[in-house]
Amino acid sequence: MSNQWRVLGSGLSAWFDAESQTAGAALAERIAELSPGGLPLMELRDRGVRVRVPDPELVAGISATAKELGLTADPSALQELHLGVEAVDRTSVASFWHAVLGYDRAADSLVDPLRRDPTFSIRSLDEPRPLRNRIHVDVVRPWTLAQARETARTAGGREAQAGDYYSTVADADGNEVDIVGGDVAQDATDWQLLFGGMTFYPTASPGQAVSLASTVAGLADAAGIPLLVDLRPDGVVIDTGKDLWEDERFADLAGRVQSAAHELGLTADPTRLRFVQFGMDAVDVPAMRSFWQTVLGYEADNRPYVTDLNDPRRLNPVLFFQQMDATDEARRRQRNRLRPELFVAHDHAQPRIDAILTAGGRIVDRPTPTR
Repeated sequence: MSNQWRVLGSGLSAWFDAESQTAGAALAERIAELSPGGLPLMELRDRGVRVRVPDPELVAGISATAKELGLTADPSALQELHLGVEAVDRTSVASFWHAVLGYDRAADSLVDPLRRDPTFSIRSLDEPRPLRNRIHVDVVRPWTLAQARETARTAGGREAQAGDYYSTVADADGNEVDIVGGDVAQDATDWQLLFGGMTFYPTASPGQAVSLASTVAGLADAAGIPLLVDLRPDGVVIDTGKDLWEDERFADLAGRVQSAAHELGLTADPTRLRFVQFGMDAVDVPAMRSFWQTVLGYEADNRPYVTDLNDPRRLNPVLFFQQMDATDEARRRQRNRLRPELFVAHDHAQPRIDAILTAGGRIVDRPTPTR
């Protein structure tokens, strides 16, 4: 197997640097020719393209094609951020998050059907930790807030806080999610506004998918607005990323993308879209933000009054921070039941650990390797 590829949480992956989304789309077109039976997972970004394959036999051909196109692999760019959920009542907790997220069940995990958003792994908790976590999840889907509340309530959720814009709902163990209603873009109704502008077009063939992706890449490059273009075996997701739909140029670009999709005979399906991010409570927000920036290799959002950390390649969820009460010492001492889980390439794990320790982290547990 080529040394450009690594096995991470979701399987065999490679990242290829590219100077534009059009350059990444050229690789996607060639990969479609190599895999007529169905596309692998491909994410086009302004900095490059990630490829995740189910069949190791595709690796050599993809690597050779990338080299031919002048694209360079960077295994250090590969990482996946998921979430571990420790629960006393695993069955109830899993059912709650299954409903709220709209994920598929896979053994002890909940998995995004489109393989875009973080996997949730449900694990046993031997002793209750009854206080509130210092981490919560935000979920936005193409539903009204009333529909979101009803979905969470029917799945066993307890509304901890209600507002006009969002509701905080807890599962059976007290793990909290802020659920938010979505909206439709006014001038391009194929697009949903779910903290980001996004749309999904089901496709009938690999050729149709790469044709749309290549067109969108060209439109994005021309507009100077990088888009997240994710190719799947059954369709293409197009996304601005968090808050970037607020760019005054978005409406025009969204309309152009929508028209291009319609010219290919495609119809949007918003039901499979969602936005997921993680929020952390902290007493010293700047210090915590700096620490987690090191942990994740993220970039700080420089907008005033925003505490977000963003994946520089926009492949993993946003992490943001909220102020907590310094006198709430019991809650600060309690270990969270929700835990970010970071998968990196095996040969980059120890350097990342060393950087985390240097930034003030400490090793709490070191499981014995099983392989």
